[in-house]
Amino acid sequence: MQQLDTRAEGLHIGFIMDGNGRWAKKRGLPRTAGHKKGAQVFQDIVRYCNQIGVESASFYAFSTENWKRPENEVESIMRLFKEYLIKAFDYKKENNRVCFLGDRTPLSRDLVQMMEEIEEGTKNNTGMTLNIAINYGGRDEITHAVRALAQEVQQGKLAPENITEQMISDRLYTGGQKDPDFILRPSGEKRLSNFLLWQSAYAEFVYMDVLWPDFTRHDLDLAIDEYNHRTRRFGGI
Repeated sequence: MQQLDTRAEGLHIGFIMDGNGRWAKKRGLPRTAGHKKGAQVFQDIVRYCNQIGVESASFYAFSTENWKRPENEVESIMRLFKEYLIKAFDYKKENNRVCFLGDRTPLSRDLVQMMEEIEEGTKNNTGMTLNIAINYGGRDEITHAVRALAQEVQQGKLAPENITEQMISDRLYTGGQKDPDFILRPSGEKRLSNFLLWQSAYAEFVYMDVLWPDFTRHDLDLAIDEYNHRTRRFGGI
């Protein structure tokens, strides 16, 4: 049996946590049960990423489009976000630097305050950078960045012809961070779903036919192995 190449040091991996609702439906459970199990998997995968030397891990927790879901499901996700993605995870012990990506305007004040406290409390941590995307959309993120540049042009601080790609990158939620090396999407779906559109311009894509609540550390090993056997040319030959 061929040994897996699971070298992960220095990688930035983007995770699209997909399939929670389908996982629950297959078991005759409410969709909220799938989200709860998915949150538990999130915690375990974050710990494993830290252990194997991943530099950055970005998790798609809630998109700008997810507000269209039934109100009770949205409320449940937000409740789980507080309980599992924040309260139940000891970020200080893990030494992760935590960043939240997305527009915080529609979120409750207590949730935003909790997010701000975690970011402030972990900003000097030296372990993995953990990005959690909540009320996040790639197009929305780019729009925010362009608006910021437009304001600088309007104020006479910047000439339009001097705008560069780097300036746009610096004004994204991930400003100053490394772009993802690969985007991982379980559940069998094969699309980006508006996740890290700008940042993933040259990322590899790894799709897996496993629902997120069933996702394991071994599945991540398989994904990393697949990535490590890819050849990245960045437009070259």
